[in-house]
Amino acid sequence: MARFQSWPSQAAISRQFTAKNVIMFLAHMSLLLQPLILLSWLTSPALAYTALSDHFLKLVPSGGDDFNIDNGKLLAPILIPRVPGTPGQVAAQEHFVNFFRNELPSWSVEWFNSTGKTPVTGDREIPFQNLLFKREPPWVQTGQSNLLTLVAHYDSKITPTGFIGATDSAVPCAILMHVARTIDRFVTQMHDEMGALGEGGTVPMDMGVQILLLDGEEAFLQWSETDSLYGARALAEQWETSQHPATAFYKNPLDQISMFVLLDLLGAADPTVPSPFLPTHWAYRAMANIEHRMRDLNLLESNPRKPFLPDGEKKISSFSRGFVEDDHIPFMRRGVPVLHLIATPFPSVWHTINDDGAHLDMPTVRDWARIVTAFALEWLDMMEVEPKDEVPAST
Repeated sequence: MARFQSWPSQAAISRQFTAKNVIMFLAHMSLLLQPLILLSWLTSPALAYTALSDHFLKLVPSGGDDFNIDNGKLLAPILIPRVPGTPGQVAAQEHFVNFFRNELPSWSVEWFNSTGKTPVTGDREIPFQNLLFKREPPWVQTGQSNLLTLVAHYDSKITPTGFIGATDSAVPCAILMHVARTIDRFVTQMHDEMGALGEGGTVPMDMGVQILLLDGEEAFLQWSETDSLYGARALAEQWETSQHPATAFYKNPLDQISMFVLLDLLGAADPTVPSPFLPTHWAYRAMANIEHRMRDLNLLESNPRKPFLPDGEKKISSFSRGFVEDDHIPFMRRGVPVLHLIATPFPSVWHTINDDGAHLDMPTVRDWARIVTAFALEWLDMMEVEPKDEVPAST
């Protein structure tokens, strides 16, 4: 991870990205007309986005000891070097797959394999293996569900020797495992109740969620268009050309992504995560509001100098053409909406041997776990199954 870049010229991007210009215009108008649009949006039965109640926010767990750097169930096993094609990466893969198969058996597991040559390996092909864990309504056919897509890369840099990449991106991976585990029972309840009522089978109702762990994000020698994002580039291209049946609502897997939420460089104290993209600023604002409400309710442990997500009230005129290059780029160029959660400025340990467990701020890690989990619950409209009689746990 990654470098700053200005927006590419229209000639440099795929034709599908033209749609982003339309979305940009609509986003401008939506912010200018926000009061009227928000009212109609919230009162629409098909498009309602219902914020979690205070009670539900209090039920969202932090993960607690599962993020312990020495023996935590989620994080400790991946605080190791995870260079593509090495035993450490295989161990990380086994950790992810075993977690979902043993604890979340209703989630499907898919591998997306590719190979590529790197500047440091000559003609030798390096394997890159993306992992996808998906939970869809049981009644949907191929290409029917719209999918909240939560993303992190799980590989680590080849240098310096022994580099772990705790913020980059072991912590984001562990957070996504926590999110999946937390939301699973609510997803099950939602599906059961919808099935009993004969609901489902319409595009707004058929919401799913997938956890995408990408390989080969890091450059092997020096960041460039060809030496970076190996797994993301291969997968975006594959999904673009993987056509669903003619009867499907969505034409391909890219089209199914309702939001591509990418986590990176999270876990250090006092993070600042800006809002880089106007078309998805509304989603950023939703997450920023969750953080604000959780702090007001004293649910978060950290005491940062300013909010993790400070751009909730960012003005249209403040959006620029700059952004941070990361795994979202191949998807965004194909028209996928992106919410990029990356600490900017980067943590002081970025790409150094000190990006390890000892330099994490654990209250910050647990707070991110709560915030992202609450966002996923809101996105999936889980107020419909709010456990009103449940008492908040300690973690």
